[in-house]
Amino acid sequence: MNKMNKKLDTMTGAKALMTAMEKEGVKQVFGLPGGANLPMYDEFARCDIRHILVRHEQSAAHMADGFGRVSRKPGVCFATSGPGATNILTGLATAQADSAPMVAVTGQVPVNMIGRDAFQESDILGMANPAIKYAYQPRTAAEVPDAVKKGFYIAETGRPGPVLIDIPKDVQINEAEMDFPDEFRIPGYHPWTDPDVVAVKKAIEMLLHAEKPVILAGGGTIISSAFAELQAVAETLMLPVVTTFKGKGAFPETHPLSLGPIGMHGHAEANRVMAEADCVLAIGTRFSDRSVGTFEEFEKRLKIIHMDVDPAEIGKNQTTQVAVVGDVRASLRIMVKLLLQQAVKKTEETPWIKHVKETKAYWKENLKLHPGEMGAAKILRKLRELLPKESVITTEVGQHQMWASLFYDVIQPGTFFSSTGLGTMGWGFPAAIGAKVARPDVPVVDIAGDGSFSMTENSLATAVLEDIPVIVFLLNNFTLGMVAQWQRTFYDRRMIGVDQGKCPDYVKLAQSYGAQGIRAQSMDELDKAIKDGLSSDVATVIDIPIDPEEDVLPFVAPGTSLSDMILPS
Repeated sequence: MNKMNKKLDTMTGAKALMTAMEKEGVKQVFGLPGGANLPMYDEFARCDIRHILVRHEQSAAHMADGFGRVSRKPGVCFATSGPGATNILTGLATAQADSAPMVAVTGQVPVNMIGRDAFQESDILGMANPAIKYAYQPRTAAEVPDAVKKGFYIAETGRPGPVLIDIPKDVQINEAEMDFPDEFRIPGYHPWTDPDVVAVKKAIEMLLHAEKPVILAGGGTIISSAFAELQAVAETLMLPVVTTFKGKGAFPETHPLSLGPIGMHGHAEANRVMAEADCVLAIGTRFSDRSVGTFEEFEKRLKIIHMDVDPAEIGKNQTTQVAVVGDVRASLRIMVKLLLQQAVKKTEETPWIKHVKETKAYWKENLKLHPGEMGAAKILRKLRELLPKESVITTEVGQHQMWASLFYDVIQPGTFFSSTGLGTMGWGFPAAIGAKVARPDVPVVDIAGDGSFSMTENSLATAVLEDIPVIVFLLNNFTLGMVAQWQRTFYDRRMIGVDQGKCPDYVKLAQSYGAQGIRAQSMDELDKAIKDGLSSDVATVIDIPIDPEEDVLPFVAPGTSLSDMILPS
């Protein structure tokens, strides 16, 4: 039936919004009501979408972000106009930096009041545009279904990202005949690019002729779920695999070819091998400064093959010899197919692989760790020992995040998530709540520090009242640990603005929300606390006091190369 003959239903813009979201498969929304989005909220009483109430709009965005990263479908958050809308900006920028699919819906003052400094008016489109993938502001009720359909499509296709839909209050209230489109066209937006087979052939040839080839897997590998394809290429060509921090978990870290993340706080063996390589197959990575150190030094001895869905990333930070533009899973599938056709299969251990294994063994044996019982490495290895391999991990931002990079091995690909591009403190806990909503069948743990957790700890109310039992694994050094480490290292121990004192008491804080609070001051207590958290039907905060002087090492200082690691002495 064409549009001319289709029977159109008359409804308000707010009802059209909910109907359109139901058609997109939305089951829950993270949000906070206010005057400018009340018509939307009124529709929750007449639809099957679950509303999960947050205590701050920034946390709503982080929850939607965590949901989106785990489910690979856009998470949805709601906020009102003015400060409600501006409160989600950090969450939008975080999702954009890490290519996470999200749709944020904000209320706005009526159309005829826009630009008149109305109560709780903000130019959220102008503020958000640099930090999002796209934005819509429907000016009539009839435009709402089209905005939703296109918004979800843009958010999850190509390189995913956040989309903002800002709906004036009168647009929510007004009625119109609604057409919910099945087909649509977005001029200038062509997200799916078929990989160039010729480019893939050139990449294979370059890898086969290299003496010291390596795979660098970035976050795009996880976004495209290219886990099996990555492993097939690595095993067929006998290539060692390093990752960016965002790519951590793209490849099983217990695999013999895995070396773990490179970068500022990467594994010593990964940084050493990456610094010696002569050819890299870089998959879904933007070559950030935190991953590669100085751009010029990184590419000095390297031939770079770059696979990425976003053509804007090719050549942006590093000179590329072979570019394969397209979905990286599709690109790797073509590579696997061509390798099978050519009967390429390396079975003998090359001198390079022998050297890689020796390097890995050396650093496993010789990297000095904190001598105390409750050092970060021992704590995180205990967590890994007790968690099922399919458990989902989020992290906050700080020392604990980098210790997780070093000492928590991801066994099942696609189960580790962090705020990497923007480095947003306070992201991990609400993101864990969103992740648990997406995967209620598996344990979800937020590896946290006291500084980051303090920023969004009020999400404990959401976790308790909405029956979302996540675990906060809190490495508590009573300080802003990463800043303190930099002050010790680069500022002659002038410790300014980092001491958090023993405030609050996180066990009592958790209990005040109705969550389970446990303090673990020994390995035996930690073992029991993790098991109690895993068996609990309410959220759990495990407070683990640690040495405030413990540094994250190895460390590649800003402006230096991966070979210039600062090592523990």
